[in-house]
Amino acid sequence: MTEPIKKKALIAMSGGVDSSLAAKKMIELGYECIGCTMKLYERPEEAAPGERTCCSLNDVEDARQVAFRLGMNYYVFNFKDDFKEKIINKFIRCYECGITPNPCIDCNRYMKFEKLYERAVVLGCDVIVTGHYAQIEEKDGRYFLKKAADESKDQSYVLYSLTQEQLKHTCFPLGGMNKADVRKEAEESGFVNADKPDSQDICFVPDGDYAKVIETYTGKVPEPGNFVDKAGNVIGPNKGIIHYTIGQRKGLGISAPEPLYVCEIRPKTREVILGSNDDLMSRELTVADFNWISGSAPTEPFRCKAKIRYRQREQWAEVTPIGEDRVRILFDEPQRAITAGQAAVLYDGDIVLGGGTIE
Repeated sequence: MTEPIKKKALIAMSGGVDSSLAAKKMIELGYECIGCTMKLYERPEEAAPGERTCCSLNDVEDARQVAFRLGMNYYVFNFKDDFKEKIINKFIRCYECGITPNPCIDCNRYMKFEKLYERAVVLGCDVIVTGHYAQIEEKDGRYFLKKAADESKDQSYVLYSLTQEQLKHTCFPLGGMNKADVRKEAEESGFVNADKPDSQDICFVPDGDYAKVIETYTGKVPEPGNFVDKAGNVIGPNKGIIHYTIGQRKGLGISAPEPLYVCEIRPKTREVILGSNDDLMSRELTVADFNWISGSAPTEPFRCKAKIRYRQREQWAEVTPIGEDRVRILFDEPQRAITAGQAAVLYDGDIVLGGGTIE
């Protein structure tokens, strides 16, 4: 009697503890697992001690060691050209247009669940597996993306672009766990990265200096402009619009009797508009490129909760669909620093309804 054929899983391994334990969990579920790390860009120098990013040679080696310990095949996939086109170039274009992008969301959308999904199909894998803290639930053939059990680690916000087909072929084994238990089990399993710090910075901006990265990639120094108040009065010079984002207070180099914040960026005139914290408060926004996880847009306005940044608590709002891929959101209460280029994500309790890019 022949043994049943095992299902195959492609594990996206960053070198961190989460994806490592996700691999172990899938093996325990009976999957034949293949580990992989995506090579996404060339680092000018390798990570310095204490640098909290991913994709370094040390990360690749950590992932390889865990895969070896688990008896998995392991590969490094070169996706550098795709990453430069889809993520880095878009990042640069957005800042040059006065928009603040979210490259981590784009990386999930275009790299993990598009390019890696294509590679999984070629390898004959049934599912893609990541260490994200989120949950997938299937009911009557429909798939739902839900928050993680540990809400302090929940990453559902950055996964709003997932489709029904992708959810069907994706697993998040850590969605029901908390981080302390993940580290404990990784240590008990002898993983080399059990105590490794979480990556926090954008991988290709390890020191947080976005403007320096843009100057390095483009070879151009941004043209300076002026800081202008709400009445149109020039307050002083700015260093170029790529140095600023909505809501920013620090690093302006402006002396004023009251705190000043970036309220608007005008790329055509290179002006950065400064105002008070009250000037940053607003209730309404429109969202483009909206992905409805159910696969279809509602036809009538409805109430739900929404959030406009990763660490924000969801807030009550009325949502009006505009065609298939745009929505208007009217919050019950004013929100601070609604920023073009960031994501707005809708929630019905623990279920993610979808999300898109703030216009």
